[in-house]
Amino acid sequence: MKLSRFAAALSAPLLTAALAFTGAGAAHSAQLADPPHYVALGDSYSSGVGAGSYDSGSGSCKRSSRAHPALWAAANPVASFSFTACSGARTGDVVAGQLGPLNAATGLVSVTVGGNDAGFSDVMTTCVMGSESECLRRVQEARDYVATTLPGKLDQVYTAIRDRAPAARVVVLGYPRLFKLEGTCNGGMSERKRAALNAAADDINAVTAKRAADHGFGFGDVTTTFAGHEICSGDAWIHSVTWPVENSYHPTAAGQSGGYLPVLRSAT
Repeated sequence: MKLSRFAAALSAPLLTAALAFTGAGAAHSAQLADPPHYVALGDSYSSGVGAGSYDSGSGSCKRSSRAHPALWAAANPVASFSFTACSGARTGDVVAGQLGPLNAATGLVSVTVGGNDAGFSDVMTTCVMGSESECLRRVQEARDYVATTLPGKLDQVYTAIRDRAPAARVVVLGYPRLFKLEGTCNGGMSERKRAALNAAADDINAVTAKRAADHGFGFGDVTTTFAGHEICSGDAWIHSVTWPVENSYHPTAAGQSGGYLPVLRSAT
């Protein structure tokens, strides 16, 4: 597999998880009083890349009926459901192209975003195809970006959401750790590579949770629900390198229903 092809095909973010949603949004933990107008925003972890069963009308956005927003909307009464999440989306893409359905009547918003801003595709390509030292260097570059630049990017998204949907409950969902450590793993991913990638996931989750709380939004941590189901666990809910290659390092249908959906459900 050529590096350029692998890099072009990967399109999604890094992650972590638990059933609790935290921060200022915890004050909104009671159930929604009325069927909400629900808008699902974000990147491929929200659109459902890797879960299959894609809406043909969504094109390259790859919106899946097995993605956690669609599963939540199917299982709960909703006044309307607008699904604008798109594979490969960065923070700027969410602001520029996904916020159209938001308005004063919007009651619920969910979003995953930030991993693509931090260069997830290039990071994973480097770590899969390159040496351990190359991987660790590229991961550190991503972690530096997460610490210094990503907070401002997330602020722009969250401010835009609140401006357009002032009454909505907003649930920001994190990313899972990709790998189980202290075990054998195929594909050239050494223990140090896996540990570095997991640490980067923890970084992006910590930054995302802080920015969400500062905007009064709930944060859904999925690291606990995915625990025991990482790559190399023997019961993975995340694809390793696979075909089609765009599914690589994305949740499976089981990851959407068992890893993400319970967290979104507990936050609403």
